[in-house]
Amino acid sequence: MKKGSEFSVKARVRSFGYAFAGMAQVIRGEHNAWVHGLATLLVILFATWLQVSRIEWAILVIAITTVWLGECVNTAVEATIDLIGEEHELAKIAKDTAAAGVLFAAIGAAIAGFLIMGPPLWVKLFG
Repeated sequence: MKKGSEFSVKARVRSFGYAFAGMAQVIRGEHNAWVHGLATLLVILFATWLQVSRIEWAILVIAITTVWLGECVNTAVEATIDLIGEEHELAKIAKDTAAAGVLFAAIGAAIAGFLIMGPPLWVKLFG
């Protein structure tokens, strides 16, 4: 532990404030986050309606969280590159690969969602 970094409840509360500000920034400033938000809501509604198991809920929560984590990291990468302000091939690579990470997470989450909710949804709809 570095000098002067003793534990402080006040500092911990402040760090949560920074995290909530970051969440708000992603939700307000990133249009793709709105799509993730809608998808999150739909998954929660469908999983509740379909009465998925606790293990299936855990998998869905991990998948949803992974997508949101990817979106947050992507936003941070984009903001950092924009701060630097250089038009450079490496800047493009950084932004594109961060976006690809979100896409990989979203595809994986969609596959997990279909594997978990597809069969019971099919039964409910077509009996």
